[in-house]
Amino acid sequence: MNSSFLYHAWGLYNHKCTREEYKGNTIILHIEAKERKKECPKCGHRQLVKNGFRVRDFIGLPIGGKKVIIRMKVQRYKCKNQDCDYDRQESIPFATGSCGYTHRFAKYVVDLLRSMTLKDAANLLGVSWDTVKDIHTRHLEYHYAPPSLEGVDSIGIDEFAVRKGHVYKTIVVDLKSDRILYVGNGKGADALDGFWKRIRRKGVGIKYIATDLSAAFISSVYENCPNAVHVFDHFHVVKLMNEKLDEIRRVQYHMEKDINKRKVLKGTRYLLLSNGADIFDKEYKTRLDNALDMNKPLSQAYYLKEQLREIWMQVNKDDAERGMTDWVKQARESKVPQLVKMATTVTAHRTGILAWYDCHISTGKVEGINNKIKVMKRTAYGFRDEQYFELRLYALHDCRITRNVG
Repeated sequence: MNSSFLYHAWGLYNHKCTREEYKGNTIILHIEAKERKKECPKCGHRQLVKNGFRVRDFIGLPIGGKKVIIRMKVQRYKCKNQDCDYDRQESIPFATGSCGYTHRFAKYVVDLLRSMTLKDAANLLGVSWDTVKDIHTRHLEYHYAPPSLEGVDSIGIDEFAVRKGHVYKTIVVDLKSDRILYVGNGKGADALDGFWKRIRRKGVGIKYIATDLSAAFISSVYENCPNAVHVFDHFHVVKLMNEKLDEIRRVQYHMEKDINKRKVLKGTRYLLLSNGADIFDKEYKTRLDNALDMNKPLSQAYYLKEQLREIWMQVNKDDAERGMTDWVKQARESKVPQLVKMATTVTAHRTGILAWYDCHISTGKVEGINNKIKVMKRTAYGFRDEQYFELRLYALHDCRITRNVG
């Protein structure tokens, strides 16, 4: 076979093909080195002799829809110089270590996985699922693990459910590059221990941190990064208020004895939780007004929910603090248990809520990444290999491979 074709097709530039073999849908190329080594690479003496050989098979790039096996005669050499103990096999430049596939085949597999599943790629190439996964794992380990912490100063922390049964993982995301920097098991404070150790070891200075209102995250940040500006995500504060509003709606509905009034309250959940400015339909607006007019606790909760968003719409931090103080006062004066409890929560997290004016960050990017993780898990029907799953998470930010599925 032409040496130029061997080079351009399979990257075999120092080898020659001694014969070709055809078995079913497989092409077997028998190759060996073009030139025999004569000089010892260790001592330099020209006393190098052949000392046996072994035959190794490597999966090469397919051609014409046929699987290609490169069967190489790997020569072993020994130095006859008594002062030299050189005795080893010749190097194989087109493959790594004990891998049973060539570099070009591995690159081809990675390219296929940008738009195919592991199973589909394995079926197309006529190799095992484990081989394709091994290639992809090596690629991810080389390019994405461990994630670099260089230049990181703003992070977001959140958890996501791995599977049913309250199994969670915690992720730390670089808010500038959208990269996942760390994956921890569970959602407690100890899930972040490995990340803080790496931060201290690398001497990384974290300036800004965004989390939800999780007590575990708050205590972990306070203990390990007390000088950072810790911002509580405003979406989670509003979400908590929405939960209180919905709880009030359910309580008021069950307490109401008048059947007509119960009919008015029934089915208003969507209207109550929607942003008031987004309700343009006149019929919906009338229905909402009727429900609020007939129920004072529900009306108080609804308008406090609308006012809560204004905390993040002020010109400066001082105005926001005054607005928060007024909001807490109104909530407590309402005497509605759920609103009083919410006022206590807002007061307890006052510093972190107002820290948004020191640095306009949130966990929005982290939530978006969590959605990508859900899609990846659903498409792959779950992951059994924890290490491979974490490697996929570290590479999730790369748009070139986000379509990879397991």
